[in-house]
Amino acid sequence: MPLLSTYARARKTSFFFRDVPKECRILEIGCGAGWLGAYLRANGWGNYVGIDLKPPADIVGDIRDWRRLGLEPASFDVIAAFEVVEHVDCFADMHVLLKPGGLLMLTSPVPNMDWFCRLLEYLHLTQPRTSPHDHLIRFEDIPLFTPLIIRCMGLAAQWGIFRKL
Repeated sequence: MPLLSTYARARKTSFFFRDVPKECRILEIGCGAGWLGAYLRANGWGNYVGIDLKPPADIVGDIRDWRRLGLEPASFDVIAAFEVVEHVDCFADMHVLLKPGGLLMLTSPVPNMDWFCRLLEYLHLTQPRTSPHDHLIRFEDIPLFTPLIIRCMGLAAQWGIFRKL
């Protein structure tokens, strides 16, 4: 695991989940190898589901096919999508799956700093991207949600917590 990626994981769990009640139903979109799910389960969050295009996700498939995958509207208290929204526009799907007042937790490159992210990847300091960043968006411009916290982290990343209206 690249050095900066390991550091970022520890910071993400602290930043995003320190105030999330253990009984919340959590969906992680783009769970990859499952590091966040392992952390949450080991620390008392028992209602976690991870979805990704490839195993070992709890649900293997595209979030935009949520109906076919058996997910229900307004069934999650929290959705986490770390390094996902730059790859796929799924804001409408996340909006439908969140309960009213639910929280959306996102991380993504700052659009005008994606070149720096590529440099960090090239230097093997962060994980390489799995697909192109065709959907870069400034978190201030995210539709369907109200921002609660938006932070710029390390010059190139944006982290945000949003509430469903």
